[in-house]
Amino acid sequence: MTDLTKGSPTGRMLGFALPVALGNLFQLFYSLADTRIVGSTLGSDALAAVGATVSISSLLLGFMNGLTNGFAILTAQSFGAGNQKEIRRYAGTSLTLGMAAALLLTGISLLGLDGILTLLNVPRELLENARAYIWVILLGIPAAMLYNGCAGILRSIGDTAAPLGFLILSSFLNVGLDLTLILVFRMGVAGAAWATVASQMVCAAASLIYMWRRYPFFRFSAGDFRPSLKRARRLLESGLSMGVMMSLVYFGTLALQCAINTFGTDTIVAHTAARKITEFYMLPFSVMGVTMATYCGQNLGAGQIRRIRTGIRNSLLLTWGWSLMVILLSYLAAPFLVSLVTGSTNPQVARTASLYLRIDTLFYFAPAAISVLRNALQGMGDHITPIVSSFIELAGKVAVALFLTPVFHYMGIIAAEPIVWLVMVIPLAAKIIINLKYLQSSDVRRSSE
Repeated sequence: MTDLTKGSPTGRMLGFALPVALGNLFQLFYSLADTRIVGSTLGSDALAAVGATVSISSLLLGFMNGLTNGFAILTAQSFGAGNQKEIRRYAGTSLTLGMAAALLLTGISLLGLDGILTLLNVPRELLENARAYIWVILLGIPAAMLYNGCAGILRSIGDTAAPLGFLILSSFLNVGLDLTLILVFRMGVAGAAWATVASQMVCAAASLIYMWRRYPFFRFSAGDFRPSLKRARRLLESGLSMGVMMSLVYFGTLALQCAINTFGTDTIVAHTAARKITEFYMLPFSVMGVTMATYCGQNLGAGQIRRIRTGIRNSLLLTWGWSLMVILLSYLAAPFLVSLVTGSTNPQVARTASLYLRIDTLFYFAPAAISVLRNALQGMGDHITPIVSSFIELAGKVAVALFLTPVFHYMGIIAAEPIVWLVMVIPLAAKIIINLKYLQSSDVRRSSE
């Protein structure tokens, strides 16, 4: 358990962020392994069927992950204030609301599954496997919510080691179940989906047991799961803000992908490779975002406003330092990285993906700041500005897909994100300055009274 309201801000943040980074990196490598298992054991058609539904599962699970992370901010604020009773009540209520949202989302998704598959333009020959896979994934949304909800609650009190341990357990369990259900029980792509859901259920149960035994303030009673109107309203304000924010990001990416799919196979492969590399490049940005949401939440609860300012500044410097490293890496080794990801020796693929990486990384100071500032605002209780920022991102990417790409083709895609990033960062920077000044003046007034 890490108290982020004391000690060196940079040291505390790095101590919190390292296990989160390791978990995300492990999950990234596991995702590649999972894809390899399906492709090598069931064939390319099965892998394509799974891939055809990834956008909808990413959208729904991304929303639930944002929702639970938003809920956890209120727990972090109660932890910073040292109020153990409120920690338990906010945690219990967040699990209740999260489960209700997950069940509602599951029901709506399953009832509208045929329409969803039609909107995704899933080819007829892939439809049976795609349906078999996504049906199980949708059915498992409550398990994913409980798993991510517990992880978010634990991180909110500064415990990042336990979620990392459960993530590693889940990943190994998932791989083992993939092989067992696909090779032994011959369950096909549905077996891969059940492996994911079952591993999440096991780790969710393990997380709850760990919380109960490790922390006395998580020994819930029935009343802790019964939401009061005030508590539910605050949780939903925070949770829906982060959930909608994540959903808008995925919608924007989906809009660009629709345009990319018109440029031919080489460009699609090149962009896929570039995005996989980008996921690695931007991993520290998302990690510092998670860190800042909890850090600002705890310090707001403790009334440590100057400490919030210091934390934001230091987080920006850390992520900008990483940005300089990936710019250098892109200019020195982009073709090699593309070949490593795709296995392709096609020079056109290497040139296209390398061009994307070498141009976009030059502007990485902007998405680094976006991730830090957007999550800092969430932790400080500002749930409106991050959504406005995400709407700007969605609108910008849709505009690029409709107007720039017909004229500039793939160069329009390359230019899209830097343009959107630069526009997005302006309101976030302005609002963070305004909020910090307001909180600082309020703190000064309280001190003088």
